Amino acid sequence: QVQLVESGGGLVQPGGSLRLSCAASGSIFSISTVNWYRQAPGNQRELVATVTSGSSTNYADSVKGRFTISRDNAKNTVYLQMNSLKPEDTAGYYCNLRGWRSGKYEYWGQGTQVTVSS
Repeated sequence: QVQLVESGGGLVQPGGSLRLSCAASGSIFSISTVNWYRQAPGNQRELVATVTSGSSTNYADSVKGRFTISRDNAKNTVYLQMNSLKPEDTAGYYCNLRGWRSGKYEYWGQGTQVTVSS
């Protein structure tokens, strides 16, 4: 069983920065793809950023050039650096870990709230 714990959310002014962290337990972290999703009230969950086991990255168009996803396999942790934050970035941010080992697996964290407001 894998547990994901997100941290780093909070209230920030427009134009500010936050760094989210997602710490994973277990031994499968380094072979897994990790995604950050977000969901605002009344909206569907949106894929924000992805980092593969080989550290390839991908971003939603809405965050390209502002957000950076990275991973530290020695710490079983993925980071989402968010710069130039906008009010429309306000959402709950969720870490998702998935992969394949003797079958497909997928785990979710509990989420961390990001609020961008003046």
